[in-house]
Amino acid sequence: MSMLKSHRAAYCRSAAAAAWIAAIVAAPAAGAATPDTLLAGYVGEARAAPNPERGQLLFNSRHGRDWSCASCHGAVPTVPGRHAATGKPIAALAPAFNPGRFTEVAKADKWFRRNCNDVVGRECTAAEKADVLSWLIKLKP
Repeated sequence: MSMLKSHRAAYCRSAAAAAWIAAIVAAPAAGAATPDTLLAGYVGEARAAPNPERGQLLFNSRHGRDWSCASCHGAVPTVPGRHAATGKPIAALAPAFNPGRFTEVAKADKWFRRNCNDVVGRECTAAEKADVLSWLIKLKP
């Protein structure tokens, strides 16, 4: 009976180690994205095709609040902007003008959450994120 317990314990340890290693190896890939894969995720969640024109309108409108996205990023976010309250510089938002934009899922979700709360007064829907991102992707040099 003790031999069976010993084998079970060894199996549990090796299974736990394998799961831990798999999680470490997969972690960077899980956060890695491209603007197009991020957009595909939002479109899949929204179950609707994105509308870049609607995204541009959402980006440039105030929604009854003090700020729009353009207040900090500029009406056409292809150049650096400045935070409306703090004056802190903000790198260009459009992916073609800043290749680091929309390459990390968690970071994109964090900033959409924060900025949508400031601009719209709530979290943006997946459809709204898809609309805005589809417009940003269309902006080319």
